[in-house]
Amino acid sequence: MNALLSSRPVLWFLFLFNLVVAALAPFAVDGTQGLLTSVGMGAVSLGAGVSLLRGHAQRA
Repeated sequence: MNALLSSRPVLWFLFLFNLVVAALAPFAVDGTQGLLTSVGMGAVSLGAGVSLLRGHAQRA
């Protein structure tokens, strides 16, 4: 499972999908739930982005 989650296509999907959901969640869901959804999805997106950058630095 770890090999699947660290593959570049999966990381790109996690990064982009969660970034879009984080940006749109406050508009789709009102109140605290929208804010917390945005923060949670943003954290997942940030983690995937950092993993992408780490993988790029190791290959160079």
